[in-house]
Amino acid sequence: MAGRCAPGRFAQPVRFAAVGGVNTATFYACYLPLHRLLPYFAAYSLAFALSMAGSFLLNTYFTYRTRPTWKKFLLFPLTQVTNYGMQSAGLVALVGWCGMNSTLAPLAAAAFALPAGYLVTRRILRPPARTGASAGASAGAASGPATGPARDAAGQAGAAPVRSGDPA
Repeated sequence: MAGRCAPGRFAQPVRFAAVGGVNTATFYACYLPLHRLLPYFAAYSLAFALSMAGSFLLNTYFTYRTRPTWKKFLLFPLTQVTNYGMQSAGLVALVGWCGMNSTLAPLAAAAFALPAGYLVTRRILRPPARTGASAGASAGAASGPATGPARDAAGQAGAAPVRSGDPA
């Protein structure tokens, strides 16, 4: 039990980073051969698109421990639009402005985009609880301290969302 308390706060970001590592390796395994056949940006774009489905599955099952749904799958590209935009801007800046090697630049660009990608992905795959559902939970919580982590609609444990009006 003691092993679960301290790491719980950082478990999701660590899992997200691990999935990002696997996804980056998958992306890079696609990018390198495509880079030999296509201009670097075209190779980058195609490899990015190919690695997205694996990223979705790993993030739903492993990072956020939630069930994949068609709605989440259809919204997931929105997380990737942010990621793609940030990484693309980083790629162009690193190659075009800084003169970095176009074979290594995608890895550096991915590292810069990681924090924003985490926040947007979490918002899509683990949306905050609805007010109606949280009202019932609040009524039960008013009688005493919480005895465990917040649970989503599927009964899976997760961090409770913090809202601006919530006490610290």
